[in-house]
Amino acid sequence: MPMLRSSNLSNAEYNEETRQLTIEFKSGTTYTYADVDEATYASLLTAPSPGAYFAANIKDKFTWTKA
Repeated sequence: MPMLRSSNLSNAEYNEETRQLTIEFKSGTTYTYADVDEATYASLLTAPSPGAYFAANIKDKFTWTKA
């Protein structure tokens, strides 16, 4: 899983086949987001603030499950 430079997010992993994005938070909690496009994942990895990008573009935009 690629590490993220963020005060809230620890790392993220994307599965191209299932279009699932798994994000681990610094707290140790992990969430999997469904039907995420690859461009969104790429933008998360390159965002100046991954936490802000997550809040604006992923958090309330995709269905999620807690691992």
